[in-house]
Amino acid sequence: MIQPASFRFEVIGAVGVITFTRPSTLNSLTFEVYRELTELFAALEHEKSVRSVVITGEGRGFCSGGDQHEIIAELFKRDMPGLVEFTRMTCDLIRNIRCLRKPVVAALNGTAAGAGAVIALAADLRVASDKAKIAFLFVKVGLAGADMGAAYLLPKVVGLSRATELLYLGDVIDAPTAERYGLFNRVVPHEKVMEASMALATRLAEGPTFALGMTKELLNAELNMDLPGALDNEARAQAVCMQTQDFREAYQAFSNKRPAKFIGA
Repeated sequence: MIQPASFRFEVIGAVGVITFTRPSTLNSLTFEVYRELTELFAALEHEKSVRSVVITGEGRGFCSGGDQHEIIAELFKRDMPGLVEFTRMTCDLIRNIRCLRKPVVAALNGTAAGAGAVIALAADLRVASDKAKIAFLFVKVGLAGADMGAAYLLPKVVGLSRATELLYLGDVIDAPTAERYGLFNRVVPHEKVMEASMALATRLAEGPTFALGMTKELLNAELNMDLPGALDNEARAQAVCMQTQDFREAYQAFSNKRPAKFIGA
């Protein structure tokens, strides 16, 4: 298992907990954080001890996006191929989060802005502090609102009209508004955000993780499918799940009137 140097990673029970550890800059991202985070999400696919993931930040912020000095200032020194290399690396991170066949919960302890907002968006579920805020503020710095997959993912979560508003204006929205839009799944008191996130991630880790991984794969695949294609996809996927030990265990547990003990296979 990768041991990153630029943020903290620990396994609690069957939950892998990623914590950004640059609170003085609201957990802004550096080239190293991007690289190590991308590599970690790729490695987690093969880490059997981790059955779900929580990602959060220290201090007042979840993640404020790219660091103004360590990333933004450096980008002015790059030519076009160098800029494309960087933007493709940021997109690789989002791809690895979405392709990980394990549930990812963003525990939003505070501000999520720019790239931090898209990282939260790429998670499967978002549990937010009542003090959290989120902003897709790329247009505020002269960039397209479509960055790191935001223009693809956000309309799927909040609808095209609302996504257009958020990406055009780059406004900061508070937790109650984000929950009303459907962007935050749950809003809890600030001091409860990690407790609630870990409870949700633990519940998912104790579930039929093979089936959950299949569900995530199908959710991704069917975003742009027509109904016949989606139905065919789901028919074949469900047949695969019917061959798992977890499917048999669920039946036996029901028959014996006891809780199911899933193993993720």
